[in-house]
Amino acid sequence: MTDPVAEALAKDLDHGYQTLYGEYRGVVFSTALRLAGRWADAEDIAAEAFLRAYRALLGYDTDRRASLRTRAWLLTIVMNVWRNRVRTLARKPPPGPIEDAPEPVDPSETVEETAERHDTGAQLARLLTVLPHRQREAVVLRHVVDLPIDEIAEILDIPQGTVKSHISRGLSRLRAEVTTTAISEGGQS
Repeated sequence: MTDPVAEALAKDLDHGYQTLYGEYRGVVFSTALRLAGRWADAEDIAAEAFLRAYRALLGYDTDRRASLRTRAWLLTIVMNVWRNRVRTLARKPPPGPIEDAPEPVDPSETVEETAERHDTGAQLARLLTVLPHRQREAVVLRHVVDLPIDEIAEILDIPQGTVKSHISRGLSRLRAEVTTTAISEGGQS
């Protein structure tokens, strides 16, 4: 099974890159958003990932571009950009929170749909922050991006059994967090 995006990259790098961007911009941003938890950070991570991807492609010959598994390759770059960002922020915390930054408006959504998406997205982002990084990565790639286990293993560069373990432990921890939150909110009423 050939990858049509990889074929486009092999034929013409610039046109192929447009195809790559068009095909994967949604999944790259969604992955970055669920990992980072904040819109502005996700935009930065996605932009940096696409920039790094293009720079890497410039150094690849035609055969290497043709043999890429583009989604796994690109999401590996996203993971690396996110990990580098986490390490950098651990050394030098940001000057202040920017969580109140407005999200772009989707003109096709109603006010109710926007409010529901924002509440659900914010709740999911908060929940994901309780997970250790490896569990968060595995859960996001499996249940947000909907990747198969073998592709997640390739992206994270770990065995498939370890991926399954990270997902299972992450989901267990999320369930416990949801239960704890529901109990504490129920007790406050």
